[in-house]
Amino acid sequence: MTAPSPTVTPAPVSRGGPWVQLAIVTVGFAVNFWAWALISPLGPLFSPDRAKLGAAAYDKQLSFLPFSDGHPLTASQASLMVAVPVIVGSIGRIPAGALTDRFGGRVMFPLISAVTIIPVLVIGFWAQSSFAALLVAGVFLGLGGTTFAVGVPFVNGWFPPEKRGMAIGVFGAGMGGTAISALTTVNIFKAHGQSTPFVIVALALAVYAVVAWFVMRDAPGRIAPTTPLAERLLSTAKLPIAWQAGVLYTIGFGGYVAFSVFLPLYLKNAYTLSAADAANKMAGFVVIAVIMRPVGGTLADRLGSVPVLVTCFGVVAVCAAIASGEPPLRGFGTPVFLVMAAALGASSGATFALIAQVTEPARVGGVTGLVGAAGGLGGFVPPLVMAYIYSATRSYAIGMWLLAICAALTLVLTLTVIRRTTVAASVAASSPQEAFQ
Repeated sequence: MTAPSPTVTPAPVSRGGPWVQLAIVTVGFAVNFWAWALISPLGPLFSPDRAKLGAAAYDKQLSFLPFSDGHPLTASQASLMVAVPVIVGSIGRIPAGALTDRFGGRVMFPLISAVTIIPVLVIGFWAQSSFAALLVAGVFLGLGGTTFAVGVPFVNGWFPPEKRGMAIGVFGAGMGGTAISALTTVNIFKAHGQSTPFVIVALALAVYAVVAWFVMRDAPGRIAPTTPLAERLLSTAKLPIAWQAGVLYTIGFGGYVAFSVFLPLYLKNAYTLSAADAANKMAGFVVIAVIMRPVGGTLADRLGSVPVLVTCFGVVAVCAAIASGEPPLRGFGTPVFLVMAAALGASSGATFALIAQVTEPARVGGVTGLVGAAGGLGGFVPPLVMAYIYSATRSYAIGMWLLAICAALTLVLTLTVIRRTTVAASVAASSPQEAFQ
């Protein structure tokens, strides 16, 4: 029995060309990532260290704890609190990407944005009174992280192959929503109450969902697959590029996510910074990574994905090895972290340029979901590992060396297996019937 062939879905009359669509979806990505990262900056605030802060600063920080029992969280509890939305947002990208292939970003993006309002308000008005409730609400907050797998295939459809790396990189800059969260959440929380930052984000999500519903349009001639979801996921998972790009993104974006959610706790413990100072430095890390993501995509369009990826992972390996010694931030420590942020951001942009170059357009959403899940999961594990290592050794050196080793191994993978994949795709492209088999 022959499987039904994909159908071409006529697009509604566009209310904006590719750049308008790219702008609206990038803004939406930033707003959803802002929601996704709301809990992370509060980690140091909820888990003060009396020995390092001193009695006065410790008592002052306790006054902001909303938990009914009045006890601060342990380092492990705080790490789990910030990691839960990450893993849910990562795994959720797999069905979100496949559903986007089927229904289009014009439906999925406003829908997810609207649904994410619910956990944001639950955390703002109720869940902070209980650690268990905060974890449960964090599960649903992870929905905001799934929008990445919605936006990539949406953007991919609007741009020609030679510009997709750049366009997807620009969209990926929406991950700067985590910087917004880092810069504003703690200050608003302290100055205006524990509910205020969540109310602001809920309003932003609501406004965006309405605007996106009326402005977003899927690319003309979008091909909607008609095969069952499970069958499409299985066939997509068998594509070599799915696991290869998954490894790249696990280290590239996973490293970025791990630092963006764990850096405040790391800086507090390793450098005795205050919660506000740690959040501000995390924001700087995020901003650099965000800026470099479209740069990485654009360079991959022009120079090829493999050279860009090799350079990025080489830089990450060197910087992580240096950071293992906890260099002083006022010396060369800060530049090391910022250079590493730039390399991680550029590698993320180059990874999706690679996917656009070797993947059939109708499968981009499915591949993006799998790869995005791998990257998000790559960001879930390190915070827990780092917390465990710190609890056992009072040092983060082992964790940094693990990152350096993983980046070096990924560099080798890129030079060998992934290089062969790109060459094969280039050769196959000359034969339309074999191009994406």
